[in-house]
Amino acid sequence: MNFDALNNQPRLLIEADLQPVQGTRFQPTGFPDLGAAEYDGPDGQRMLLVESAQSMANRLEEVCWDKVANDWVTTLLGLPLVRVTDNAGAPLTNSVLESHRLNSPYILEGKDKSVFDLLKAELADMEMGMVNIRRLAEVVFRLDTNALLHGLFLAKKELAGGRLRLPRVLSAFIEAEDIRVAQSGGVKNDSVNPSGDTGKGFGNVPFSRTEYTAPRITAYFNLDLAQLRGFGLPDASRNLLIALTMFKIRRFLRDGLRLRTACDLEAREVRVTRPDTFVLPELETLEAQLPALIQAASGAFAGVTTVRFPG
Repeated sequence: MNFDALNNQPRLLIEADLQPVQGTRFQPTGFPDLGAAEYDGPDGQRMLLVESAQSMANRLEEVCWDKVANDWVTTLLGLPLVRVTDNAGAPLTNSVLESHRLNSPYILEGKDKSVFDLLKAELADMEMGMVNIRRLAEVVFRLDTNALLHGLFLAKKELAGGRLRLPRVLSAFIEAEDIRVAQSGGVKNDSVNPSGDTGKGFGNVPFSRTEYTAPRITAYFNLDLAQLRGFGLPDASRNLLIALTMFKIRRFLRDGLRLRTACDLEAREVRVTRPDTFVLPELETLEAQLPALIQAASGAFAGVTTVRFPG
């Protein structure tokens, strides 16, 4: 991997053309009180948000995790994280899968204050003046390297007044252009009592279903290289984060595109749009080189930190 090709570049921008694996219809993400997010594009085409930035951030974490082994996928073994167990030692959750990462209530709000006390000792003196982003990044890299890419907000007032924020270094979303509505429906049948009380789950219940078609579905990925350099991390740490970003993108495009039951997609073409001379490594290359990159940066890791909840 040629990391030098990204020196002095503000962003690494990647696009992937997607299509349904079967048929032409797909179901987008939905929002409370809104449903599907349709909007007008700058050229007047009807657009659709297929997957939001916040959802994509979580999906890019999921492809790093082996749910059967309850650990990193083999390629990423050795990366630090915070595990949460119950009082008997059984696993509950961890900082990779928690929505708020290190700010998870299971990590900071239980009786076990080991991580909370560590963060307070390292960061609480930032209550006044500008937040020292480099120091914050160093601490987060040590405890949960992956959280630097995902972004983090340590909102507790005891931790520098709740001002400790790291915006996402890696962001992504999926859009569809020139959409058409594919309206359909169905019935939940009750063969025993078709006219039963539907409020209690009985009876026949008709329903409508809204899906979409589109000639173009595109996944967009944005790695903020300027922010990453601003963390002031050693070259080995920065190179690891760049490679980890590319691994997450490649693995998501291979394994993570079944977004919903009625939204199963596949990647047709992947391209780098900025800098346009950079070639995105194949997944096999990343899988081969990441263990050595993890080892090279391991001196800055805290390893696996365990917290008991409720403690």
